Amino acid sequence: MNLDIDLDVVTLGEAMLMLVAEQPGAIEDVQRFHKRTAGAETNVAIGLARLGLKVGWASRLGDDSMARFLLRELQAEGVDCSEVRCLAGQRTGFQFKGRVVDGSDPPVEYHRRDSAASRMDADDIDARWLLRARHLHVTGVFPALGAATLAATRKAIATMDAAGRSLSFDPNLRPSLWPSAEAMRSTLNALAGHCHWVLPGLEEGRILTGHSRPEGIAAFYRERGARLVVVKLGADGAYFDGGVDGDGGRGWVPACPVDRVVDTVGAGDGFAVGVISALLEGRPVAEAVWRGAWIGARAVQVPGDTEGLPTRDQLAAMAELPELPV
Repeated sequence: MNLDIDLDVVTLGEAMLMLVAEQPGAIEDVQRFHKRTAGAETNVAIGLARLGLKVGWASRLGDDSMARFLLRELQAEGVDCSEVRCLAGQRTGFQFKGRVVDGSDPPVEYHRRDSAASRMDADDIDARWLLRARHLHVTGVFPALGAATLAATRKAIATMDAAGRSLSFDPNLRPSLWPSAEAMRSTLNALAGHCHWVLPGLEEGRILTGHSRPEGIAAFYRERGARLVVVKLGADGAYFDGGVDGDGGRGWVPACPVDRVVDTVGAGDGFAVGVISALLEGRPVAEAVWRGAWIGARAVQVPGDTEGLPTRDQLAAMAELPELPV
């Protein structure tokens, strides 16, 4: 199947309307909220589009006002939504997000059960659309929604892998969505084994692999076929093992200093934006990891999931790179 490649990255997953509290306190006590988009995959899509990459997102939404809001926002960011369908009689997922002032994780309340996106299955995956892109990004959130979305994720990975396209995987653990911890571990590790760039956080890696150190986590996925593993270490930076083609060495990249943490949600998605964009530009692995750390640091200094994601001009104005491993 020979198709012109006119997209840089495609992704698939659930987008939700997010209602963000305007003042701290228990969600039930808050009277004023503002609307935002939410979703691990759409956060990455927005971030990559702001950096000038051509990005596509595939999903299913309901036929409600929330769906119309999400589509309008994603399209305004420049994301190709041609593989998004609004299903008659179905509902769009949404969530409430609290506000905190101490840098802790904000409370989040999800309303996503039986959403339109959770009904997307393998038959909804258009291989011709996927193959318009040179890279596929997936997370562990969408396959956690049920058997249908797991099958859709598997088909998307298999399609791109068979075509020789690159793939990235962020575990993005949501334990409450899985029937058991073992089901989560076995399923996500199997998906990661078919992807080239694996991006776990340290605690995620410990849960999924049983290894406590970044080196052990990285080795676990490298032994299963990953060409590059980047373990996110929060304030301690990140550890990488491998490269775009599997031979990029190993090293530690420092964190980007942050004066005040406002909201940690979305930091991992910002990190993925930095790594993926830089690697697709042909940047060295250490520089790609630093870009991820820089964008992740921007993300934790704002209350929403996407407000900290930079434009290309803001990226160009980034401070000089620190000394990085060769």
